[in-house]
Amino acid sequence: MAKTRKKKTLAEQADRHRLYQLSVQCAEAEIDFVEERFRTLKGRPARLLREDFCGPAEVCCEWVRRHKNNRAIGVDLDDEVLQWSRDNNIDRLSKSQRKRIELIEENVLEVETETVDVVSAMNFSYWLLMDRGTLKRYFKRVHKALADDGILFLDSYGGYESHQEIIEEREIEDGDFSFTYTWEQERFNPVTHELECSIHFAFPDGSSIESAFHYVWRLWTLPEIKDLLTECGFDVTFYWQGFDEDGEGDGEFEPVTSADSDAGWICYITAEKC
Repeated sequence: MAKTRKKKTLAEQADRHRLYQLSVQCAEAEIDFVEERFRTLKGRPARLLREDFCGPAEVCCEWVRRHKNNRAIGVDLDDEVLQWSRDNNIDRLSKSQRKRIELIEENVLEVETETVDVVSAMNFSYWLLMDRGTLKRYFKRVHKALADDGILFLDSYGGYESHQEIIEEREIEDGDFSFTYTWEQERFNPVTHELECSIHFAFPDGSSIESAFHYVWRLWTLPEIKDLLTECGFDVTFYWQGFDEDGEGDGEFEPVTSADSDAGWICYITAEKC
């Protein structure tokens, strides 16, 4: 009797990078902010963007979609995720758009690129640089890579919940496909500000991907980040996200010099080259 082939679970069929893009990153919103802020601050459009720690390079792809003269450079150490980007994100672009993206497998602390208008290091990726000397070295190299009126764009989060061991779940739907995204802060060391986090995915058939992504970061504070950027020759502005009537982030970011001590907050940072 022929054996019946066991059907794969939804977790076994899933692509963790696609799940990440559906649940974590919103490249459209990031580029909306970058485009608007750069034009407002500099009086001209940005045309060449470098995405550091680019992963699947979704921001690069969104950037070249926005304008026929936009070009993007993505930098990441992980050859597996860069190849995934080529096969799944870049391959879906038009021929002319693909020509305007360059992916570089290299350390952001060592990479040499042409002068760029914008460097983007979002999704708290620069928190992988966990000591003051290394983060300052990175900011110095970004300063060198930027045009005279260039801007470094960062994001950050905090609040007293960022120091806690917590689990947050969110339901994600993409057409007929649905899953549960879980963000887990597993451990926080108040002495070093080392933060260990994981992303898990669960599916309607009961299967799951545990620790699909795992991070060990330093939870940098805003004064630390501003001090380092200022020392490296940047003028720094923080942009705070507001809340809607349900207490959720409303996606609107306004410049601030002070803010409420919320349980959890997210902000953007612009660092203009002086």
